[in-house]
Amino acid sequence: MATTVAPRTDQAERDHWRFSLEDYHRMIDAGILKGDDRVELIDGEILKMSPIGSRHATSVRELNTRFTIALGDRAIVSPQNPVSVRPRSEPQPDIAILAARKHKYRKAHPEPGDVLLMIEVADSSVRFDRNRKLPLYASSGIVETWLVDLVHNVVVVATEPTADGYTNIVEHKPGATIAPAAFPDITVDVAELLR
Repeated sequence: MATTVAPRTDQAERDHWRFSLEDYHRMIDAGILKGDDRVELIDGEILKMSPIGSRHATSVRELNTRFTIALGDRAIVSPQNPVSVRPRSEPQPDIAILAARKHKYRKAHPEPGDVLLMIEVADSSVRFDRNRKLPLYASSGIVETWLVDLVHNVVVVATEPTADGYTNIVEHKPGATIAPAAFPDITVDVAELLR
């Protein structure tokens, strides 16, 4: 008589329920998660987002203002809004620069192929952003990510995404200027982002 043996899973896998993007959206639609809940879906886990301090908020405002003015209608600047990364993630980056679309993403959140530049500003979340979000963005094919690291006073520019992470990562200190690959005419003073 043959017996069926269930595949082995480690303790961590048994202790966590991994939600799909569809599960997450159903929880929002059902009111389980509300608009004022500061959460995001990362690799199937619903995680509470870090509070936004004044220095973090200042950097996000600087980026939002600079890119909105400089880009005009060439792209869409999307501050602190979801990007759907199938099958199990929906991060809310501080800034996403999106390809200009006629429908402006009214029917669905943008996906990695729509993102020209993803920007995370990090203070208390710097390790999480660097170790979890950057690999997620790379494996989903997001072509360029900036990590404004307020703890170490650098801006990390990550390009050349692969399934294992970004292969080109460069740290820029105050005094340097950087420009997104998609818009090389827009230069940003690193020091202004780290005030």
